[in-house]
Amino acid sequence: MDIGKSARHHTGRRTVAPSRLGRGKAPCLTLHFAPAFLFSRFISLTCTHRAPFTYPDSPPAVTVWLSRLSSRLLRSPQARSFASARARGPAPDKGQYIFTTFHYSRPQRTRLAVKMSSSDDDQPLAKANNQAKSNERISKEEDRKMDAEIPSNPDVEPGISIRMGPVDDMDVDAPATNGHGNMNGKRKARTSVTNGQSYKDASTSEDDDKPLSKRRRTTPKANGRKDGSDSELSDAPLKARALPKASAAQIGESSDSDVPLTTKLTKKKVEIEKAADRDAKTMRAKDKAAPKRKTKVESDSDDDVPLAKKKAPAKKVAVKKANGVKKEESDSDAPLAKKPSAKKAKTAAATPVKKAAAKGKAKKEETEQDEEAENDEDEYRWWEDPGKSDGTKKWDTLEHNGVVFPPEYEPLPKHVKFVYDGVPLTLHKDAEEVATFYGSMLNSTHNVENPTFNKNFFEDFTAILNKTGHGKDKDGKTIKITKFEKCDFKPIFEWFDSERAKKKALPAAEKKALKAEKDAAEAPYMYCIWDGRKQKVGNFRVEPPGLFRGRGEHPKTGRVKKRVAPEQITINIGENAKVPEPPAGHRWKEVKHDHEGTWLAMWQENINGAYKYVMLAANSDVKGQSDYKKFEKARELKKHIDRIRKDYRKDLNSKMMADRQRATAIYLIDQFALRAGNEKGEDEADTVGCCSLKFQHITLKPPETVIFDFLGKDSIRFYDEVKVDPQVFKNLKLFKKEPKTTGDDIFDRLTTSALNKHLNSYMTGLTAKVFRTYNASYTMARLLKEMKATGSIQERVKAYNDANREVAILCNHKRTVAASHATSIEKMNEKINGLRYQAWRTKMMMIDVDPKIKKKKGAEYFERPADLDSEWVKQHQEAEVEELRQKITKKFEKDNEKLAADGEKQMKAKELEERLVKVKELAAKYKKENKTGKVEAEGKGPTVEKLEANVEKIMQRIETMKIQMEDKEGNKEVALGTSKINYIDPRLTVVFSKKFNVPIEKFFSKTLREKFDWAIKSVDEDWEF
Repeated sequence: MDIGKSARHHTGRRTVAPSRLGRGKAPCLTLHFAPAFLFSRFISLTCTHRAPFTYPDSPPAVTVWLSRLSSRLLRSPQARSFASARARGPAPDKGQYIFTTFHYSRPQRTRLAVKMSSSDDDQPLAKANNQAKSNERISKEEDRKMDAEIPSNPDVEPGISIRMGPVDDMDVDAPATNGHGNMNGKRKARTSVTNGQSYKDASTSEDDDKPLSKRRRTTPKANGRKDGSDSELSDAPLKARALPKASAAQIGESSDSDVPLTTKLTKKKVEIEKAADRDAKTMRAKDKAAPKRKTKVESDSDDDVPLAKKKAPAKKVAVKKANGVKKEESDSDAPLAKKPSAKKAKTAAATPVKKAAAKGKAKKEETEQDEEAENDEDEYRWWEDPGKSDGTKKWDTLEHNGVVFPPEYEPLPKHVKFVYDGVPLTLHKDAEEVATFYGSMLNSTHNVENPTFNKNFFEDFTAILNKTGHGKDKDGKTIKITKFEKCDFKPIFEWFDSERAKKKALPAAEKKALKAEKDAAEAPYMYCIWDGRKQKVGNFRVEPPGLFRGRGEHPKTGRVKKRVAPEQITINIGENAKVPEPPAGHRWKEVKHDHEGTWLAMWQENINGAYKYVMLAANSDVKGQSDYKKFEKARELKKHIDRIRKDYRKDLNSKMMADRQRATAIYLIDQFALRAGNEKGEDEADTVGCCSLKFQHITLKPPETVIFDFLGKDSIRFYDEVKVDPQVFKNLKLFKKEPKTTGDDIFDRLTTSALNKHLNSYMTGLTAKVFRTYNASYTMARLLKEMKATGSIQERVKAYNDANREVAILCNHKRTVAASHATSIEKMNEKINGLRYQAWRTKMMMIDVDPKIKKKKGAEYFERPADLDSEWVKQHQEAEVEELRQKITKKFEKDNEKLAADGEKQMKAKELEERLVKVKELAAKYKKENKTGKVEAEGKGPTVEKLEANVEKIMQRIETMKIQMEDKEGNKEVALGTSKINYIDPRLTVVFSKKFNVPIEKFFSKTLREKFDWAIKSVDEDWEF
């Protein structure tokens, strides 16, 4: 038998070696040696893990046959027992091979060697992407060694944040050249909402329902890195600013105790979790005792899926599952409720939803759509029978008028030129339009000073210039544009800046007329008829062309967003509805009748290949049902939370690495509201979630402190120091064990889809993000039960905000302190001082009315506050005089604009001078008071009693403002808006409002009241989460 030497090159589990066989020779088989040879080679394989097995240039049938036979023998107990008795030795340099007696041409001069793995081997196997991977099992010795370093607790402790506040390098309101921040506050493209009906294999992103209000700009400075650096985030934690952490008062505890705040937080969370366990057992016991009713829950993992209420009529509906669990999607509205059939809808085809305030009879004659929307006779109260919404079909009839396109590009005036190397150039219309994209935004320094933004822009700009012939000078000579540094966009910027200034300076009447004209043009697109009911459309405008900004350090920032043509747009509409007309000379890409989709139109943008959707507005029935199902799903989790926590606490000590990683991930998601996270492509922003945490994103500080530092949702930097259970700390230390290094996954044996599939075994439709909603809502519900709000309305509002703050702290909903916070607090403090000065002046007026009052009340009562010294008084008086001047001037200008709009004669400047006499009188009065030290009584028939009543009113205003300022200061590091809008069930806020008689307007803005109309009308003060 021939013996060949093997020069092995390890790649994963295989060993590749060049063939030592001579070319052109036919291998031959010595049959009587085969049985003994096979047995010896199998034993050698098992013991050494490295012995070569067969050539790849052997016939395929032989290779496959030998592979199957070897795997069967190796799985047998006898082979394992025999192999384990032999000590592991070094791999042999020579191998013995079996050769066939027939001729076979070799495709290549390589041979493969099979490398077997062992669970006891401390060397991790390499992943396909060359990342280090954890061992499959955890040895007892390793566990004992870690237990000796950090003893475990008998009961798993809840995790708490031990640091509330931002960091030095994380000023989110400061502009950044290349920082981790929201460059322009634009929202991400919606992902497909077609309920499994995919129009594109688009990558998904971890996202949640976003607040209606515009996001705060979040453009933190680069994290201690040099501009233009592409290096990963440092593993070392940032230096924390000396800012106040969460106080005991913020979580409802007394501050005079010697018990550390972290201990109080832990105790509070333990109490809440124990209560949750009791509630879950009680609810399941009730369900078991009650007659069984079939409920149907959609299985899509990341959409807001309906949960049938207990009282809802049982229905047999097939539940669609798509190979386990769907990946989490960012802003999906599916699955949404099925609308009632046309027969159920008693109203006419164009009948809209009546608002709460509109209770009059519906008009018989057909009117404008806006009027109809406010005068419907019957209100559609879908929340009273949620069972109707348990279908994949979203609508029966759908009518709309399509989308609004942005205006065509208008060339710059001839005197405005793009300048290259000091020479004004005339560009082709298409190239000039792209130049204006950049030139119009030179004031956005955090974009135009970003090297990546400039590089990407110039690449796209150059590509268009190559197509259009670059630029021409005044003599018609072609000038090629090759260097960005020689480009001068200032003339373009100056022209756009002057146009913006002109628009801003327009009279109010003209602005109003322009707005009315625009509204009239867009009116037909603002509403659609959805199952015979009028619904407002949310985003009916096609995005205009421009420069893509993205969030954070997006690798495609600065790329040119192309103009969307009608030929790119797909319309979704009813079969019997009139299809909207495309612009003249164009056609739609396609017209669909997708009854399972909640979109009206869609197109694919050119930057990331993402689909953009035209959806219904936030206050529509469809959106309301989506929110309803989201919170109902969180309510359903109440029944299962005890089992989930019991299981993951047990698996924190599992011997299987995959189980231990999964348990640790669920612990972090449950305790710290981390998002699950998904894998990102090279051309996507490197945002991170729990499952995608890498080696450098976690720093461990013994005995139980973990520092998270990574780019989270929306590319906003997440930095937090948390205290975890000792076993969780040990697990994270194990997951970071060598040879792992920067770039390697912490949870290398866990994926988001696998995590969600596991969670689905407890409750259909359960995903990681449901925990955030559940924890926030359940915690708020517990606090409401304990609450006894008293005092004024403002004090009751503060009690609600205190509870909201406690929820945000316990659920880890934090934000960085706005740069404007200190200024805002200073302004509030200045207003309070102004009221204190006003109260002092009113007291002095009492002396003017009755000089004897000073003796009766004592001189101390009439003393001016010590901190309001003469210098402060003088500055305050000057500010009041100037404020009065501006107020009178603005009122005069507004009155003149109204007269002009009505076609009447405007007032002359003399009228303004007469009105400004009051300003002079006020200045003279203050001057006299400062000189004499006396204040003359003001008002009609002033008396001591009236003035005392005025002082009391002013003092009440001061107390209210102090409460507001204290509330604002306490909330500066807590994301109350995030908790209230996205995670706390709005019905709990309604319960507080009704229970403590506080107007709902104190908690929800007009937009939010429309969004949560279903919550306001569906519960009373006795409702429970």
